[in-house]
Amino acid sequence: MASIGDRVFDNGLTVLDTEANRLDICSQEPTTFTGATVTFTLGNKVPPAIGAPADGVGGGRQVTVTAITDGSVTANGTATHYAITDTVNSRLLATGSLSAPQVVTSGNVFTLTSFTVRLPDPA
Repeated sequence: MASIGDRVFDNGLTVLDTEANRLDICSQEPTTFTGATVTFTLGNKVPPAIGAPADGVGGGRQVTVTAITDGSVTANGTATHYAITDTVNSRLLATGSLSAPQVVTSGNVFTLTSFTVRLPDPA
C-alpha cells in the first residue's frame, strides 16, 4: 500500500501558512487568481490568519484558518465560496465552499467562523 509522510503533506500546507496573504469571499468558486481577486470577489480579508500544519481530524494533515470578524465587503451579492491567494506571486492557493451562503452589501463587513483546509491520507 502506498503512503505519504506527514512531512510531504506539511510542506504543501506550509504554503498556506507562509505565503497566503489574502482571503476573498466569492460569488462562485474561482479557478484562477484573477477569478478569485477580481471577477468573482465580493470582499476580502488581508491578511487572513492561517495556522501551521497539524494532524487532520479523521486523518491526514490540515491548517486552520482563524475566524474572521472584520472582512471588507467590496460588492453586493451572495458569497458561496472562499479563495485563499498569494498576491505577491499572483497565485490561487486554495478554494472551497462556505458553510452557508452569505448575502453581503458593499461597505459592510463580513465574518467567517474558523475552518480547516485538509489533505486526507491516501486511500
